[in-house]
Amino acid sequence: MSFGGPQWPQEPQQGGQQGHGQQPQQGGQQGYGQPQGYGQQGYGQQPGQGQAPDPFPGAQGGGTTPDWGALADASASRNRRKRWLVIGGGAVAALVVGAIVATAVVASGKKNDEAKNGGVPTGSVSPTAAPAPEPTFSSVAPPPPPNPKDYISDPKKDKAPLSAEGLFPGKKLTMNKRPYTKGATSSTTDCAAVTQGGLGAVLKKNGCQRVLRATYVKDGVAITVGVAVFPSEAAALKAKGQATGGIAPLVGAGVRDFCHATVCLRRSNSVGRYAYFTQAGFSNGKKVTKADKPIFQASDDLGTFAFNQIYARGRAQASAAAGAPGE
Repeated sequence: MSFGGPQWPQEPQQGGQQGHGQQPQQGGQQGYGQPQGYGQQGYGQQPGQGQAPDPFPGAQGGGTTPDWGALADASASRNRRKRWLVIGGGAVAALVVGAIVATAVVASGKKNDEAKNGGVPTGSVSPTAAPAPEPTFSSVAPPPPPNPKDYISDPKKDKAPLSAEGLFPGKKLTMNKRPYTKGATSSTTDCAAVTQGGLGAVLKKNGCQRVLRATYVKDGVAITVGVAVFPSEAAALKAKGQATGGIAPLVGAGVRDFCHATVCLRRSNSVGRYAYFTQAGFSNGKKVTKADKPIFQASDDLGTFAFNQIYARGRAQASAAAGAPGE
């Protein structure tokens, strides 16, 4: 084989054909840039002067007839190489197919496992019956809870018992850690009889049905709170707006006369069909001024207490109605 030639035998070249795309060499110049005298000509060169090289090593007689035995050996060698390649490729293909089959078996086994175990449960299922139905909800919204104010505004709903002791219970009351001692209480349907100034006429004109009173004392301050009951919320609002004069002080049960021929603090308000009034002053008859904070504080506390008691009455009746059958 020539130096630099292919490893495997090639097709024979025809005389004068250029080899491997090289330019023909002149006068015995060697291809591949080799100098003369290297011993062999380069691969694919034109033969120089003298005898041409034998393109097929081992050819008999040095002529153009190839050595068919050598070619057969080379062909057999090629066939053996191809055979090994085919065998090797088949082995690789067999391994790939085996891996695919194994993966399919594993995956198939996993699927069967999940199916056998039932997968992820999506609802409650009885072992012997059909799946339990999902809970259903009504599309109709439940009615709103009763409003306590409705019960203290409408006499048809405001049917709970009403008394001075029920509205002003106990012997003491405490507002924001300020304790008050309760004195006398009273209840009357003669609304004008328990008032001062022009308040009696206002109550009578607006249909007052009853007045409930109680007196509380604390640190030389006395306060009477009176709650007037009317046939409607509108009547109570009018009485509050037209109020003049004040509720008469209630004495007794250890409380001396107060707010008589002196200056006291009078206030009025309403909620629902109830109007409530307070009159606060010093137990010793001292005149009340704007600087007397204990008087204003006591008036605020008893007014808040009256409001809370009236509203609690409405809340109790609303709660009872909500729990009653058919409501």
